[in-house]
Amino acid sequence: MRGGRHVAAVTDASFDLAAGECLALVGESGCGKSVLVSALLGLLPGNAETAGSAVLHGGDPIDLLTADERTLARTVRGRRVALVPQSPAAHLTPVRTIRAQLAETLRELKGTPRGELRAATEAAAERAAFPLGHLDRHPHELSGGLAQRAATAMALIGDAPLLLADEPTTGLDRDLVDRTADELRRCADDGRALLMITHDLAAAERIADRVAVMYAGRVVELADAASYFGGTGPRHPYARSLLDALPERAFTPIAGMPPELGDLPAGCAFAPRCERATGRCGTPPPFDGRVACHHLEEPGRA
Repeated sequence: MRGGRHVAAVTDASFDLAAGECLALVGESGCGKSVLVSALLGLLPGNAETAGSAVLHGGDPIDLLTADERTLARTVRGRRVALVPQSPAAHLTPVRTIRAQLAETLRELKGTPRGELRAATEAAAERAAFPLGHLDRHPHELSGGLAQRAATAMALIGDAPLLLADEPTTGLDRDLVDRTADELRRCADDGRALLMITHDLAAAERIADRVAVMYAGRVVELADAASYFGGTGPRHPYARSLLDALPERAFTPIAGMPPELGDLPAGCAFAPRCERATGRCGTPPPFDGRVACHHLEEPGRA
């Protein structure tokens, strides 16, 4: 950054994702969820640096963090890893219709013959609940929800083994949220791996197998979805507070604001907002693969 500053947008994120599994990555805005996805596809800005590894198995293993741009562009993006972007309008070509963009993607990824393109394009649109009457419109003629569905349709065409869905239900009404979530779940049920970033915990509960909770650039809890949303419930105070903030739950807001990533407090980043914080929280809690906290919630607490 300016003045030689460094900001750690994501730190020590460690998890696996199996074929046929959906992992929901949740947390407040600015915690690093989208940065993590951008890193996996080599879409970070030029001043960003990465360390560690992100190995994609199935076929020839490839480390996504060290792969060069040619490899990512020719063999990874769209083919082995597909993206439903958070800002779909920025990923759609403004001077071409949605029909033309879907057709181009079908030719490139599936080799669809010209004579079959029209039917295949309409089938791809219907898969993401994109109305056929809007196919000949340009991106600027679409609402945010329609642009989201167009981007989802493009992402699903290649049937990539790994699907990264960054806020795929933004701007959709509840029925379309459920339909989109169910279509993404079908991708996992067909044997693909799905990493879904979302603020919509209802959508996550609907389709996720596991939940990873991020706070201030770190994964603070990783749990089975059944346990997180029911059963014993979350064990990290922040993870539990996210659920308690839902209208259908306690409807209790989380006090305070998330910290700036460039000015994190010493120790546990959630401590300034946590009712359970003590002097012990001045030391960063280690992540044991399940949770990172010095004062875990008791399992099963109402």
